[in-house]
Amino acid sequence: MCGFVGVLLKSKNNDIEDNIRHMTNTLEHRGPDDVGVWSNPASNVFIGHRRLSVIDTSESGHQPMESHCGRYVIAFNGEIYNNLDLKGMLYGSCSFADKKTNFIKWHGHSDTEILLECIAVWGVANTVKKAVGMFSFALWDSLKCELILVRDRFGEKPMYYGWSSGSFLFGSELKAIKSFTGFNNSINRDALSLYFQYCVVPSPHSIYNDIFKLEPGNILTFKLCDLKDKKVNIEVYWSISDIAKAGVNNTINNERESIIKVDSALRKSVLEQSISDVPLGAFLSGGIDSSLIVSLMQSQSMQKIQTFTVGFDEEEFDESRYASKISEYLGTCHNEIRVTANDALSVVPKIPALYDEPFSDSSQIPTYLICKAARQKVTVALSGDAGDELFGGYNRYFWGERIWSKIDWIPLSLRRSIGLAAQNISVESWDSINNLFPKKYSVTRFGSKVHKMAYRMETVESIDDLYRSLVSEWGRDSGLVLGAKDILTKIDNTAILDGIHDSEHRMMLMDSLTYLPDDILTKVDRASMGVSLETRSPFLSHHVAELAWSLPLEMKIRDGKGKWILRKVLNQYIPNELIDRPKSGFGIPIGEWLRQPLREWAESLINPSRLDNEGYLKSDIVHQIWQEHLSGKYDWSARLWSILMFQSWLESQ
Repeated sequence: MCGFVGVLLKSKNNDIEDNIRHMTNTLEHRGPDDVGVWSNPASNVFIGHRRLSVIDTSESGHQPMESHCGRYVIAFNGEIYNNLDLKGMLYGSCSFADKKTNFIKWHGHSDTEILLECIAVWGVANTVKKAVGMFSFALWDSLKCELILVRDRFGEKPMYYGWSSGSFLFGSELKAIKSFTGFNNSINRDALSLYFQYCVVPSPHSIYNDIFKLEPGNILTFKLCDLKDKKVNIEVYWSISDIAKAGVNNTINNERESIIKVDSALRKSVLEQSISDVPLGAFLSGGIDSSLIVSLMQSQSMQKIQTFTVGFDEEEFDESRYASKISEYLGTCHNEIRVTANDALSVVPKIPALYDEPFSDSSQIPTYLICKAARQKVTVALSGDAGDELFGGYNRYFWGERIWSKIDWIPLSLRRSIGLAAQNISVESWDSINNLFPKKYSVTRFGSKVHKMAYRMETVESIDDLYRSLVSEWGRDSGLVLGAKDILTKIDNTAILDGIHDSEHRMMLMDSLTYLPDDILTKVDRASMGVSLETRSPFLSHHVAELAWSLPLEMKIRDGKGKWILRKVLNQYIPNELIDRPKSGFGIPIGEWLRQPLREWAESLINPSRLDNEGYLKSDIVHQIWQEHLSGKYDWSARLWSILMFQSWLESQ
């Protein structure tokens, strides 16, 4: 796991060597073990790399790395889990003459070197199609004088690119790009408006004008001669949309066979991702996904696996007791950290530097803290990310259709009246009503959930509308961002979903295209790399994903519960009573913290005169929701957090 940055200059710059070293060193957290810079002054190409040594920790893994033939130079971030298989295929694809006259003199056994030599023989597209892993890399082709940028299938590893002061910039994080001496790009107000809708800046946009995110499964080619015209060519080498559409038309309907296949595919993925030359562990929340990953890890290990979980003093957010019981049953070496409001406050100043652009999934705080704790004992940690998107785990998948079927017959005007009436009852009052029911029938954070659904009843006109509303925090017509234009994203493009008819599958696919790479994987990458920890997700093997999409919906969602087939697989390792409970997200009690220990910090950032002076947000809208939140009438936790994260980021600029 590493970080890299590079520049294709528009003209000669005598100070660029010092600048590229400075840009590279802003990524030290991603690669504390080694640093390297490569340049081709004749072509005005400069690439820097920071390395976190995981596979082949010797100097032979130093980057940027030049191919044996001398044509290519690579800066690589990530892991290729099947690198030894690729190496075997590489020899099998060479003729006897090739082997005799051009035998590769291997410097070490790093996956980067194997990938690079495969590219030299097969080309970029053919190589990445064979590769299993998480990665982004930059490749300079000296023969064609072109730069090639590649991102993995799901977007586990980041890749930014764009233009500033006439030069082409690229890198793993925006902080490195921003450190370019000529960087002068302004804030993109349209992208800022999107941020407030989704709590992230959605791909391919970034918070800056002329800087973009390369989307998952894409190969970007940029020729040196196109620098002035800002022209790039982007090719899709793998598409989850294509996989989904092929899968739903060719399902595996035998349940016993399917359970065996899912177990086998996940066991193989866990085994591949457990290969490491440094200490390795896993996150364990006590939920189905992480429990299954840890079960498979422990069943294939002769040693006790190090597991890590987060606990909260607030009982409704705390799942640590479940993780502890599962750890005890599996026999792992368990580590638990407790998170308080003071802990959260200590992390908040770090968030702008971690994410480089506004990002307001509040679970970023416990994610960072658990990564920090894990890094004290391991260098690599496996996670259960993507189990929800692939196997139907989010509540919206199995509640969305039910809710819509009950309200779609109600005229929109009447629904709006009902929604307004429900919102006029305070969150605390709804919670008091919920407390009248026996505990087994009660719903955590009931009042907040009623308000969210009531708000959506006012606006949605179709099941696809309902999904867009469920994944949006601010409406696109909120008027919050001054001077912003309304622009569309993938979520607005329902044509992507053509051929997917089940509303649940449509939501799952759209989440895999948007929420997974832009929120979940971004959150985990920045939090983990911020403490030099590598995280891996076995669910994101593309073989597992392809298998998941070949399963019918009833093997994912059944009897009002998600992840049916994962439960069946997990029951082979853990008793059902340890995991059979309602799903709870990885949330924190941010609403209460904003009313109490975080209040002073929040009010300093959203002071009306300050907002008016900055000129980005409409201060009266911010003031209104702040007062409503403080009074307890509404729970505006997510909206306020999005504002505070932007303000905190802006303050750091």
